Amino acid sequence: MKILSFLSDMIIPIFLFYIIGWGLLARRDVYNDFLDGSKEGLKTAAGICPALIGLMTGVGILRGSGFLNFAGEQLGKLTSGIGIPSEILPLTVVRMFSSSAATGLLLDIFKQYGTDSRAGFMGAVILSSTESLFYCMSVYFAAVKVEKTRYTLPGALLATLAGTITAILLTGICI
Repeated sequence: MKILSFLSDMIIPIFLFYIIGWGLLARRDVYNDFLDGSKEGLKTAAGICPALIGLMTGVGILRGSGFLNFAGEQLGKLTSGIGIPSEILPLTVVRMFSSSAATGLLLDIFKQYGTDSRAGFMGAVILSSTESLFYCMSVYFAAVKVEKTRYTLPGALLATLAGTITAILLTGICI
């Protein structure tokens, strides 16, 4: 176990020295290459900021207005019969847009119902088996200027649905 701890502590410095060493052996100006990469990274970050701000604002408005809780309660009347708590529904919707907002919702579920509750356990499994697809699509496609996404959104929605259903079924078996 000590060897794994040592390797995990040393992997970043080793990787850093490897890159610098490779650059020096290839007779590259490592420092200028680093500065050029930093400039390009800042341009990319500035280019994706509008998409991030829009997503975070939308999620904040939905969460702050109480619409997510209202919709969850209404849909929860239908889903409670098959073992899906109403608290999970807003979590699954928010997860598609923002991982941090979904984590905040899950922490609220943990505080209110406990981590060992059906809602807490199901929410944790759903968060670990799905992705914040709209966030990822907007950030990565904006970064590389992709405009035609073709089958990305339907495929991502299908994968999210599969992950959510699998998480619900596995949770139902375990609890």
